[in-house]
Parts: sequence; structure tokens; C-alpha cells
Amino acid sequence: MLRVKLQNRVEMGPFVNEAYKYLRTNIMFCGIGVKALCVTSCVPNEGKSDVSFNLAVSLAESGKKVVFIDADLRKSDIIRRYNPDLAVFGLSHYLSAQNKIEDILYETNMDNLDIVFSGPVPPNPSELLGSDSFSDLVEIFRKVYDYIIVDTPPVGSVIDSAVVAQKCDGVILVIESDAISYKLAQKVVKQIEKSGSRILGAVLNKYEHDKRLYGYKYISYGKYMD
Repeated sequence: MLRVKLQNRVEMGPFVNEAYKYLRTNIMFCGIGVKALCVTSCVPNEGKSDVSFNLAVSLAESGKKVVFIDADLRKSDIIRRYNPDLAVFGLSHYLSAQNKIEDILYETNMDNLDIVFSGPVPPNPSELLGSDSFSDLVEIFRKVYDYIIVDTPPVGSVIDSAVVAQKCDGVILVIESDAISYKLAQKVVKQIEKSGSRILGAVLNKYEHDKRLYGYKYISYGKYMD
């Protein structure tokens, strides 16, 4: 397996790190049958990619073997954000039969964490993610990894997330605090449920405590309630 060094990652503060441990613990209590997790949001810029990647890191730090799949084939910024130290092939290369699994799976400089980058933007993202090739990839990874974290586009923008969710064991919905209305969140939940997918819970992102006391943004986890 090729090795890639991810750079520019900002270390989480103790309070944020603790919040991810809480999220990690809740996921582990979902049971051994929950291995493939689809992470999405209502709209762009809610921080779902940060949440999904940091969740993958947190699980890896607990000793679990984890693979992070960047399945946001339309507008991914994982490569820009973490600036790998070499040119990489990605998921769209594999799904379009240009490359094999061993060409797109990279060992990172973080213990227990491997990654599949998105690759170049294809003309047919939904069709590729709905293909047997993607299903086969997830099933192969199930035999190797304890957890598969799949970052997907916002549900409110495109159908890709619903397509991916059908191939996963559950969905985690990232919601930006004070930015998403209850009505929109309910609409997104219903869209996910129509795909037959199981919603594991929601992550409230960018929630600010009293800055005089903490001065940080923190992520909490809780089951999404009607």
C-alpha cells in the first residue's frame, strides 16, 4: 500500500477532543453490526468534512482500524485541506474502472487510519456511487476495517448521499448550530428515511459556549428527535 503524509491538520483542543470521544463512544454502542457510516449535512459549509475526518481520526486513536472514504465527488476539499505530500488517485478513478483498489487506498501518517481520496470530478457522480463497484468496495473494506467513514455531499443539494447511505449501516447528520431551521432538518431526515437508511443521530456543529469560559467551538452528539 502506498503511504501518504497528510499535512496542515490542526490539532484539536482538549474540549473538542473530548466531544469527539463522546461521539466515538456513542457510535461504538450502536453495535458490532454498524461499521460503514455515511456522514452528511443539510447544506454546504456546515462542517461535515471536518466532522467525518476527525471522527475517523478519533476512532483510529482508540485502536480501531479505520478507512476514510471521500465520496464527495462533486466538491471535495479534503486534498486542499490536508495537502497530501504526493499526487494521488482517487475514488472516481476506481469507480470508472481506470484504477484498481490498490492504486487508490493510501496508508496515512496517522496510526490505524487509511484513506481513499475523491479523485477528479466525474460527469456522473450519482451513477458511479450507485454502481456495483462502490458496493463491492464497501464490502471488501468490511472484511479489513473496523470502521468505514464515508464523507458525502449535503442531502439538500444532491442525491449522492442517499445513494451512498443505502450501502452503509447508518447515517450521521451534521447540523450547524443556529444556521439550520427545524423545518429544513426535518425535510432532510425524511429524505434520508425514504432511502431506507437508518439515522444513527445528529452532530450539532459550531456550537459556541460562553466564550468568557471556554473560547472554543465544540461538537456534541445526540439522537435526532422528532
